[in-house]
Amino acid sequence: MNIYLIGFMGTGKSTLGRVLSQRIGWPWIDTDQEIVKRQNRTIPEIFASEGEAYFRDRETELLKELALRKRILVTTGGGMVLRSENRELMRKSGIVISLTADRNVIRDRVARQGNRPLLAGDELEQRIDRLLKERAELYNEADIQIDTTSGDIDAAVRELLANPAFPLR
Repeated sequence: MNIYLIGFMGTGKSTLGRVLSQRIGWPWIDTDQEIVKRQNRTIPEIFASEGEAYFRDRETELLKELALRKRILVTTGGGMVLRSENRELMRKSGIVISLTADRNVIRDRVARQGNRPLLAGDELEQRIDRLLKERAELYNEADIQIDTTSGDIDAAVRELLANPAFPLR
C-alpha cells in the first residue's frame, strides 16, 4: 500500500509530504519534481513547449510506475486528479489524502511562486476560483481530508496520524 497526497496547488502537499515521510520512514516521491528531473526542464517549460496534455500523459505514466511499488509516499501535482485513470490507480494502490486550504490562503501562497503555468497571467483570483470549482469534487473523493489553512504543518501531520482512517496509526 502507498500513501498519496492530492490537493490544489498551494495546499502544502510537498511540504507536508517531506515531513510525513520523515515521520513514518517511507520514501517520498513528488511527481512534479520527478517529471522535472526526467524531462530535464521545468513544468512551465514543458507546458510552453509541449502543452498541458503532454504533461498530463507524463503524470499518468509516472503514476502507473509508482502504483506498482509498495510503502511509498507520493505527493502529486494539483491536476493529477483530472484523469479518472489516475484517481483509480491511486485508490487501488493506496490511501488518498486530500489537502485543502482557504482560497485566500491558496492565492497568497501561489502568488509568491512563479512556477504555476495554469495560473500565469492576470486575473489570478478568477483562475484559482475556476480551477478550484472544476476540481473540488475530485479532491473530495479522497479517503481523508486535512485542512492546511493555518500553515502549521506539524499540526496537520499530527491530525493525519491521529485520523482513524490513516493506516499507520
